[in-house]
Amino acid sequence: MPKKIFKGEVICDSVDKTVNVLVKYKKIHTKYKKHINVNKKILAHDEQNIMKTGDTVLIQEHKRFSKRKAWVVVNKVEKK
Repeated sequence: MPKKIFKGEVICDSVDKTVNVLVKYKKIHTKYKKHINVNKKILAHDEQNIMKTGDTVLIQEHKRFSKRKAWVVVNKVEKK
């Protein structure tokens, strides 16, 4: 099974080796068939601590690092 990859914006980088990424995507409601905008905050592992607030990054599913952190930063798409 392929791993999920999301593109999002770093909203917080204050924790060591962890960034908080805001991912925005659209989803279709199962009953009403309407498009819904979904915003998710995902904790991702950043080994080198190089991502800063405002950067756009790609994150990928990974083995769990902790209770809430199961994603890893793949690379930086664009700088703030």
